[in-house]
Amino acid sequence: MALVVTVVVVRLVGQVDWGEVRAALAHLAWWHAPVLLAVLVVRQVLNALPLSLYIPGVSAYRATQNDQVAILMSTIAPPPSDIALRMAMFSSWGVPVAKGLAGTLMNTLTFYIVRFGAPVVGFVLLAVTGGEVGLRWADLVSVAISVTIFVGLMLVVRSEALARKVGTTAGGVAARVRRSIDPEAWSAACVQFRVDVAARFRRGFPRSILALSAMLVVDLTMLVMSLRFVGLDTGEVPIVDIAIAYLFAYPFTLFPFSGIGIVDALVLAAIVQAGGAEVEAAAVAGLVVWRVFTIGGPLALGAIGLAAWRRTSGAPATSQ
Repeated sequence: MALVVTVVVVRLVGQVDWGEVRAALAHLAWWHAPVLLAVLVVRQVLNALPLSLYIPGVSAYRATQNDQVAILMSTIAPPPSDIALRMAMFSSWGVPVAKGLAGTLMNTLTFYIVRFGAPVVGFVLLAVTGGEVGLRWADLVSVAISVTIFVGLMLVVRSEALARKVGTTAGGVAARVRRSIDPEAWSAACVQFRVDVAARFRRGFPRSILALSAMLVVDLTMLVMSLRFVGLDTGEVPIVDIAIAYLFAYPFTLFPFSGIGIVDALVLAAIVQAGGAEVEAAAVAGLVVWRVFTIGGPLALGAIGLAAWRRTSGAPATSQ
């Protein structure tokens, strides 16, 4: 799959008329930036909201601040620097490290369920519009990953015995790849994880799924707005075609920088297929605008959040 995507990227970029891309970017007006920034803030709040639902004592504001700072740290420093800084922030707010770590893990697992489950909605839209599935049947692998994570999580939360069994089984599979892994340690970790999240799971999990699903809708809205702002109108490429392209490409945000290059190539290919070669330059311009805000924006918010936390907590610059 990676090889196929690489070939698509090379071919598409090689055919782009960058003069036309610059002409499309000239459609941008001064008010587009603050509008996109406002929508980005909504997107980031929704993305971080599960932290406040899973971790006691963490408000939506603090969850958003913590998430933006972690995004910044994961970009400029190797892991687990982002986790270390997350835990330092939680501790400064009086949140036990175990609760903070468990909530962060739940946030990640919930996001993975939504991320890999996104193509389900894409298949539904294809069925409603009568579009061709073609190679998109391969996205059933992504859906299977989402279902596997969901089922495993349900088993862990359901009972201590099941949590222990899931931990032992997963540890045994992992030990085949890395012999240093102790399945019993994984079992104990699953049991402790269940203890840390059980109290808030029933209320927090469905609301977190809803929040992250809404985040995808807002992110898609940003993409559509970016494309419309540079002159790609509804008559050329309908919203439903953009949505289908986005939903099938979204699992590839697993890769660094939200899958930049890979996701963009897949979305661009689908848009060009729907609207023809004449929309290619505007689509590239729109994707550039979308990426500037969805990648650069969180880094800027993370820098602001880090400065605010250091000022209010009295934490030194090295407290990561």
